[in-house]
Amino acid sequence: MNKSSRGREGETKAAEALEKKGMQILARNFRSRTGEIDIIAQDAETIVFVEVKTWSHYGFEDLRLGINEKKQRRIIETAKYFLLEHRKYNGMGVRFDVVFISPHEIVHLASAFTERV
Repeated sequence: MNKSSRGREGETKAAEALEKKGMQILARNFRSRTGEIDIIAQDAETIVFVEVKTWSHYGFEDLRLGINEKKQRRIIETAKYFLLEHRKYNGMGVRFDVVFISPHEIVHLASAFTERV
């Protein structure tokens, strides 16, 4: 399986896991000129921007390799663009999560990072 199809499969598994937790999926693979967000979901009164990492050979402890500060800034800027384009979500809480997919588990890290001001 190539990297692209493995990533899509991981994103589907992550979306299913989030839906099982009661979240509503609002968008997948949302793109702007600043980047892409794998999944955007609503969890009660919170909009959740989710980065999905599907790795077959790295462990959970290596997650920092995939979600470095540069990647976080791109996700945050893309989230701001989404909120600008979808003003109906203004006033709701915002959260940045990571879902880590490995061959043997799915780990959901709620509030994995925050916007630094």
